[in-house]
Amino acid sequence: MSSFTHFNEQGRAKMVDISEKNETVRTAIAKTSVTVCEEIHKKIVEGSIGKGDVLGVAQVAGVMAAKKTADWIPMCHPLALTGVDVTFNWSAKEDQHILNILVKVKTKGSTGVEMEALTAASAVALTVYDMCKAIDKGMVIGPTYLLEKTGGKSGDFKRELEIE
Repeated sequence: MSSFTHFNEQGRAKMVDISEKNETVRTAIAKTSVTVCEEIHKKIVEGSIGKGDVLGVAQVAGVMAAKKTADWIPMCHPLALTGVDVTFNWSAKEDQHILNILVKVKTKGSTGVEMEALTAASAVALTVYDMCKAIDKGMVIGPTYLLEKTGGKSGDFKRELEIE
């Protein structure tokens, strides 16, 4: 089982030892979306959701989630992040409004930040859902996926086509 780095000699999961890996600048960008009805779209844009500034709160939730990823994902290493940026844009498809969420995470370290970006994107979407669910529980989250990553031994990755 030695060819699998996440398993010990007994075949049990372990946290990988990264002490010998080179420190490099590493980035990851994750994308997700929340599809909402017209009423929610209008209220988010107007800032009239009863629980407050949806995008502002969701942005903070994303930053907090990125910093706490190792507390959620058992084999993730705690990382000193050097930046987390959450951005939003709206698109429409037929009578639905889609809040597109992009999260970019950066560090200088010995392991990548893909999980931090994906966790942050998920937390942002869940926060939007939580703040708007009183209006409509039919919102749809996702798909959630890695758009790109840089740095590290495995090199760079950039998704050829975005997922709808």
